[in-house]
Amino acid sequence: MPQARLDVKLLNSSPNALSLIYAAFRQCYSPGFVGEMWPRLLRGEVSLEKQAALITEVLASGHTSPVEHVSYTFAIQGVSRSLTHQLVRHRLASYSQQSQRYVDESGFEYILPPAIERIPKAREKFVRLMDLIQEAYQDLQKTLKSNGRTREEANEDARFILPNAAESKIVATMNCRSLLNFFELRCCERAQWEIRELAWKMLEMVREDLPVIFASAGPKCERLGYCPEGEKFTCGKYPLKD
Repeated sequence: MPQARLDVKLLNSSPNALSLIYAAFRQCYSPGFVGEMWPRLLRGEVSLEKQAALITEVLASGHTSPVEHVSYTFAIQGVSRSLTHQLVRHRLASYSQQSQRYVDESGFEYILPPAIERIPKAREKFVRLMDLIQEAYQDLQKTLKSNGRTREEANEDARFILPNAAESKIVATMNCRSLLNFFELRCCERAQWEIRELAWKMLEMVREDLPVIFASAGPKCERLGYCPEGEKFTCGKYPLKD
């Protein structure tokens, strides 16, 4: 039962993302129909630099809704159930998570928190408990099957003893506006360490793909220029709001 490590893959993104956002912004302020403009954008008759300049200008005014037309899909593994419970609270998104009912977890991997890993005694206790839970899960499976439960029925009942540390896999799709909000909250030093690591990896990917939207994305303090968390919770990177 090995320790799992975070792995993120970008599966898909909206094609012609920059032009799509540009067209959406143009429709808001133009009397014309961007459906007629679209072939010109695809032919490159409006430079990408010009498109990016307009997007940057309008975003600076606070108008952000057109970025919702572009979305990204990520495949994520090596994360705990603790993380995915936090992730799915971001409701403007779509998720498809590995089922503990249909997937046999008798050899489940686990996430080991760094603070526990650094302390030999704590690590030993943690790993020993994971081994005991795995043994108990397997015993429950056998007992349930021998008493008439099917394989899937045994899995769905035995899973009740699985820990939050159990590794999970999930596919997540978010539009750009939801991602910006996700990064503001989860890249912050106050975010739990595991989901913060995931958020920064996702940000690196989308920032490379669409810098006009994500170049300045990150924790909320990066945009505000001050820490909104208050004196009790600030990490000290930015000053508090006067």
